[in-house]
Amino acid sequence: MIYPREPARYNLYDKAVINKEELWTVHNVHDPALFKDGDMYYVFSTDAKVDGEAKGGIQIRKSKDLINWEWVGHAFEQIPQQAYEWTGAKGLWAPDVVKYGDRYFLYYAASQFGTNQSFIGVATSNQIEGPWIDQGEVFKTSHGKDIPNAIDPNITFDEFGTPWMVYGSFFGGIYLSKIDASTGKLLSQNEGKLIAKRHADVEGAIEGPYIIYHPKLKRYYLFVSYDSLFNTYNIRVARADYIEGPYYDIQGNVMTNVEIEPNDVGMKILGGYKFGKKEGWIAPGHNSILNDNGEYFICHHARGERTGRHHALHIRRIIWTEDEWPLISPELYAGEQEQPLLPCDFEGTWEVLLLNRHENNQVHSEPYNMLPGGIIGNDVDRHWEHLKGNVFNLFISKFKSIFEVIAIAAWDRENWNPTLVFTGKNKQGEVMLAKKNNGAKV
Repeated sequence: MIYPREPARYNLYDKAVINKEELWTVHNVHDPALFKDGDMYYVFSTDAKVDGEAKGGIQIRKSKDLINWEWVGHAFEQIPQQAYEWTGAKGLWAPDVVKYGDRYFLYYAASQFGTNQSFIGVATSNQIEGPWIDQGEVFKTSHGKDIPNAIDPNITFDEFGTPWMVYGSFFGGIYLSKIDASTGKLLSQNEGKLIAKRHADVEGAIEGPYIIYHPKLKRYYLFVSYDSLFNTYNIRVARADYIEGPYYDIQGNVMTNVEIEPNDVGMKILGGYKFGKKEGWIAPGHNSILNDNGEYFICHHARGERTGRHHALHIRRIIWTEDEWPLISPELYAGEQEQPLLPCDFEGTWEVLLLNRHENNQVHSEPYNMLPGGIIGNDVDRHWEHLKGNVFNLFISKFKSIFEVIAIAAWDRENWNPTLVFTGKNKQGEVMLAKKNNGAKV
């Protein structure tokens, strides 16, 4: 329970799902693609070490609750022949899964590491767990400068149900091409349309594209990852009225603008962070998005702070703002349900993170003591107020702006107890995340 005074209102979990030995221990999951089939969730991910050995073939896991995951196996026993002949790759990267009619299509990428000699292929199956039959090339690229890189495929559907493939990374940027649903391959064998790119000064560091169409908001949202997957990875978002763009961030910058400072483009919604003195996470990124009957989740990997090596599977709630931007919960999903809060619930000490779009190393939290009457600590230049429902305003004079934040129930992974979190932003698109410190109950 969160607050003993009204325990029924804060009964977040229907069953004893919170088990420290089992929850959030899914490691070696890189570039996860989340897919729901019936009442089962699946994650397909890049080849990484399992039991000390890296095997080629795309990892598959499944879950009934997005929390506890069961190993299924590999989609392939070895690298598909065409992909291997073109790239010499020892493993497959960044899969994505869709269903056209009664058949499942598994997209995968192979690449010579550090180059854009790359290959996107597709396999088909009548069942989500396989067996998978390779259908060969979707698109491939040759080593060269300022041309696309055929990796990181994501299949998205426009408002009319037409499938498109968004792909790309360093080198040429992010591209979009229409897919033939009967074959799973490109309608036209060309690179498609450029929709996002970064400047050569940062090595064009953009990858892991993922597009969703929000049917109620009638907009397309492009999620991408910036910078180094080893330490400074961070997730950015932009949106468009049409599938082919142009995609704009919250400041009105088009995602293909390479004339301004590279970190000014794209609204940063998650980066490396640390709450208090507990171990944090670094380099979260390469996400997928799931619309689960109107509830939206983001699935991505992140590296543990202490080793910086293992990639853990993270699934978090997406919260939508009134001005129709997606924000991310600062804690992993643990089965909690959204519920109304009272203004007094906001009172207490919070660990607050401000995501700086120009600094992509790990951010450390700062304590904010939310006192009755809207005061924050003893600082007259900071105050808070309740707007409506679960929405609050924070005025922080040193930032010269107001942050509108949305509070929700969550599970405090660091202290192992239920708590509240919030996520919000100001009008400039600077994002603030926080967790209420209810004390450790390990």
